[in-house]
Amino acid sequence: MKISMNWLKSLVPYDYDPKQYIADMTMSGSKVETLTYLGEEIENVVVGCVVSMERHPDSDHLWVCQMDVGTGENIQIITGAQNVKTGDLVPVALHDSTLPGDVHIKKGKLRGLVSNGMLCSYKELGLTEHDVPGAYEDGILILGDTLTAEELKEAVPGRDIRKVLGFDDWVVDFEITPNRPDCLSMIGLARESAVTYDKKYVPETPVVRGGAGSIAEWLRVRVEEPKLCPRYSARVVKNVKIAPSPKWMRDRLRACGVRPINNIVDITNYVMLEYGQPMHSFDYACLDGAEIVVRRAREGEPMNTLDDQERKLDADMLVIADAKKPVGIAGVMGGANSEITDNTKMVVFESANFNGTSIRLTSRRLGMRTESSGRYEKGLDPQNTLPALERACELVELLGAGEVCDGIIDIDQSGYRPTVIPFEPDRINRFIGIDIPKEDMLHWFDLLGFQMDGEQIIVPSWRMDVEQFADIAEEVARFYGYDNIPTTLFGGATRYIPMPRIAFDDKIRTIFYAMGYSEAQTFSLSGQKALDRIRLPQDSPLRNGVVIRNPLSEDMSLMRTVMLPSILEVAARNFNMKNSALRLYDLGSVYTPVEGEKLPRERKILSAAAYGNVDFYDIKGAIETLAEGLRIQNLTFRATHENPSYHPGRCAEVYCGDELVGVFGQVHPKVTENFNVSGEIYAMELEVEALYENRGGLVEYEPLAKFPAISRDIAVVCKEEVTAAEIEACIREGAGKLVEEVRLFDVYRGAQLGAGKKSLAYTFTLRDRTRSLTDEDAEAAMKRILQLLSSRTGAELRA
Repeated sequence: MKISMNWLKSLVPYDYDPKQYIADMTMSGSKVETLTYLGEEIENVVVGCVVSMERHPDSDHLWVCQMDVGTGENIQIITGAQNVKTGDLVPVALHDSTLPGDVHIKKGKLRGLVSNGMLCSYKELGLTEHDVPGAYEDGILILGDTLTAEELKEAVPGRDIRKVLGFDDWVVDFEITPNRPDCLSMIGLARESAVTYDKKYVPETPVVRGGAGSIAEWLRVRVEEPKLCPRYSARVVKNVKIAPSPKWMRDRLRACGVRPINNIVDITNYVMLEYGQPMHSFDYACLDGAEIVVRRAREGEPMNTLDDQERKLDADMLVIADAKKPVGIAGVMGGANSEITDNTKMVVFESANFNGTSIRLTSRRLGMRTESSGRYEKGLDPQNTLPALERACELVELLGAGEVCDGIIDIDQSGYRPTVIPFEPDRINRFIGIDIPKEDMLHWFDLLGFQMDGEQIIVPSWRMDVEQFADIAEEVARFYGYDNIPTTLFGGATRYIPMPRIAFDDKIRTIFYAMGYSEAQTFSLSGQKALDRIRLPQDSPLRNGVVIRNPLSEDMSLMRTVMLPSILEVAARNFNMKNSALRLYDLGSVYTPVEGEKLPRERKILSAAAYGNVDFYDIKGAIETLAEGLRIQNLTFRATHENPSYHPGRCAEVYCGDELVGVFGQVHPKVTENFNVSGEIYAMELEVEALYENRGGLVEYEPLAKFPAISRDIAVVCKEEVTAAEIEACIREGAGKLVEEVRLFDVYRGAQLGAGKKSLAYTFTLRDRTRSLTDEDAEAAMKRILQLLSSRTGAELRA
């Protein structure tokens, strides 16, 4: 909601400092988005009077003008405009001035003669023909053509043009929360401003003389949907004179971001800004049957709106109709068939209250969001329709725009009853943790427009957000000052103990952060193209994802069933942004449909990707570091060649015991090519729930061993396809409880071993914490190890 500070000063007189004002309003609960000076782009532009004009000696269309700009000496400016004459008051951009659009004006020469600036058109000042009615479109802005005689008194030579044309104003843009629709108005924000500065603001009651006959002679209104239209108020204006609005109204509308059009339309927009009540005006001559009917649209009923678009309506939409046709979409936009034109002679003013949910749904279905619909969506005060309607008719008489008929049609089916809340000052003090006198609280409530009935607070109709004790306490707190409330500790001792599952995820994050990995957060939506990019087979069950009914795009039409495309997209983006090295992980969810169930199965997956000075063993080492940090004891790796997303020779599955918990390795070159990456990417995907189930318990510390260990080395010859993990498993099983450590220290391949053979050398440590081991113990363990190696892997002791 944009407000003009000049307009605010006319409602709540005060010497506001704009920057201090926005700080004070923010602290009292009205958050400010921006503060803008309207004339920020205009500098060193003044009113000038044309003293004399002569033809340029070297041009047929240029004029040499002597200008009075209030300095005591005339200056020379050359112009090509043909609508300027001696005595005219015009905007003059002096030497070293600026205009909207970052235009910089300096003195220079035109055809050999010096020009000390430029005469300005309204377009060069950032105005439109609606801002300065009567101005010549293709020439210089002649102030006498657009200002009244009274306004011209202020336009003396040398005066800053911003003060003359209404640019000398600050505009404050407030972020209005949905629970405060009363602040979508100048009156609402004036009331908040007044209380912030310990003043009281009571809006003036509009006065309408009327006297142009009875409204009963001209109009009937019928509301068929009282639930969608709780209140409908209307008045009729005769002998309408369409003309431009006065400058003060145009200036205020422009400052608030509304384009002036003509007096009748401007009045409805002005009242909407002032009272927060959207209004609409109908050309009475276009209403068939002298009747207005508030009804639902008929299915497929067509209507042309004011934006010259044909709309197809449905039965869930509320329309304003006459006896034959719709003339407006309730709360959204009027119809072109009842638009105010220069020929309009009689007008019906509508001020109504509509159901916010209905307006929001209509606006969304039609793709139309307007100032009116945005206000109705938040829920407006039904008691505001009548004051706003009276204000509009008051302005009609004030501007001489028509004659108001006597009588008002007001169909009120809102059933309004004021909210009454007990006043409990002691409880408020305890609730906030302060000690404020009861009299101060009553003073603030009075400024806010709250009334007292004994020990009961009667909440005004416009404060629909105040419903209970806590809301009353909030009003006290915000005007006492949040920054004045002392900081206190909780009465009892508190300690945050995270849930085990949350703590486990945090532990994973800590471990990956320590390894130099950054966390990513990717979208849970994906598409079939993403699955194609990772070479997922067409018959894979992972292609059967949860389908989004109304997807944003084809690439976001499914709930993802696999994490790899998401993490690779982030890695590819970094690669293509010339990031030479990357370590990245994501704790995200995948979703698998379950037959017969409405909701899919949701599984959390730890995915990671890395490139740049990284290989297969770096990823494997990261998994081992993770397992060590989570105290997972039974983690093993098994080579796999069947996963289509990974390199067939550099991929392994991860097991906890006999349970498959994930996969890792080099991403298949064709997959990296699909992601427009030319180098190698290594990735992992681990089931977090499986890791959680296999996590270790509390760390148990043991004293240093009293008895010595025995170390033995063993080198075996085996087939090339036998893995080091298989050999290690045999050593650990053969040594049994005595084994303390097993470490591979050498891999050898040579002609003397034979084709398809390799040698693996291990050192292992044996220890018994209850006694000293003997050579016989070590030899027995070695014998069992060799038997297991021979029977399971075919390995033999290297000679």
